[in-house]
Amino acid sequence: MSKLERALCLNDFEAMAKRHLPRPIFGYIAGASEDNVSYEATRASFSGFAFLPRALVDVSKRSISTSLFGQRYAAPFGIAPMGISALSAYRGDIVLARAAKASAVPMIMSGSSLVRLEEVAAVNPDAWFQAYLPGEPEKIVALIERVKATAFRTLVITVDTPVAANRENNVRTGFSTPLRPSLRLAWDGITHPSWLFGTFLKTIVRHGMPHFENNYAERGAPILSPGVLRDFSDRGHLTWQHLKMIRSLWPGVLVVKGILRPDDARRAVESGADGIIVSNHGGRQLDGAVAPLLVLPRIVAAVPDTPVMLDSGVRRGADVLKAIALGAKFVFVGRPFGYAASIAGEAGVGHGIRLLAGEVLRNMGMLGLTSLDDVTLDCLFVKTPLLPPVDQAEFPVSARASNARNEINLNRLML
Repeated sequence: MSKLERALCLNDFEAMAKRHLPRPIFGYIAGASEDNVSYEATRASFSGFAFLPRALVDVSKRSISTSLFGQRYAAPFGIAPMGISALSAYRGDIVLARAAKASAVPMIMSGSSLVRLEEVAAVNPDAWFQAYLPGEPEKIVALIERVKATAFRTLVITVDTPVAANRENNVRTGFSTPLRPSLRLAWDGITHPSWLFGTFLKTIVRHGMPHFENNYAERGAPILSPGVLRDFSDRGHLTWQHLKMIRSLWPGVLVVKGILRPDDARRAVESGADGIIVSNHGGRQLDGAVAPLLVLPRIVAAVPDTPVMLDSGVRRGADVLKAIALGAKFVFVGRPFGYAASIAGEAGVGHGIRLLAGEVLRNMGMLGLTSLDDVTLDCLFVKTPLLPPVDQAEFPVSARASNARNEINLNRLML
């Protein structure tokens, strides 16, 4: 069997990538912060719900396509932003963008990337660009103006990185930005020749030393250097006024990523956001932060007229459908597509997209559903009350109606 034939689900890509990638590179992708509490809790949150399938429903003509911000997509999920993708896969950001375009799903390009955003916009104008805001207003303006000059029409502002996270895993695996030349780093590369020749040296020969290209309007630090420091701009002083400034500058769709509180969701919308991504950064920022799925219904209720999306921890079609049933308009998946790109490039990412889409379509059939509009709380049984009850009035009317039909006690949802 080929590598792709052996990948039967998104989880299979991780084991393959662990063998293919040098220890520091794999550790950077796989790792989270501190004790991995948020990372593990985020995955576990999906098991708090079970499905309630309908029987004897004609599901022969079901569809998983959906619209978001005026764009029709083939599936209700996309590729989340992943930094330094071009270090794990040759031209990784372009690989992800092309695969997303071919599959008619959205891809969010990370601002912490090693390929110029203009190159990615050229191969996929429908991709979204995610920015980490510089610390100074003039640098924010310069970055937004640079993005405006491309074909990108959707800008994502990540707001859960006011200070650098405590990623002890990076230290333990030997990862840093930039990477520091060492005998251990050299050995890690030599012992993974397919990555060394197929990704790193191929990049050096064809494109020169990779740099952080998109944190600012100008080029940043190289990815490999014995003495240069990457500029981790202090964002601790940034406020909602900065988001309002960006709204005044940006003419396209504006999405805020990293929201975990209903009041913050409302502030984001009041400041001009067109969409919200509920996210804990895949457990890579504040360890102990709540799993996004647990607060999703409250945030949907707080901004009922705004598309609310979710990322962090999604691995299966069942996860996608549970998030949609709890109010998500869309979900995004990160690490598995990064692993798929590392082992098989665009073909690997395309295969991963097809696997996940197939699971969503199959599960809808077994649930007795034909459209994503049918994926509501009717489909779910709450296995365990995980958090204190809340007022039903905080939930959308549609959710309360679903609750009444199925006698699901919304006060037992993990909220």
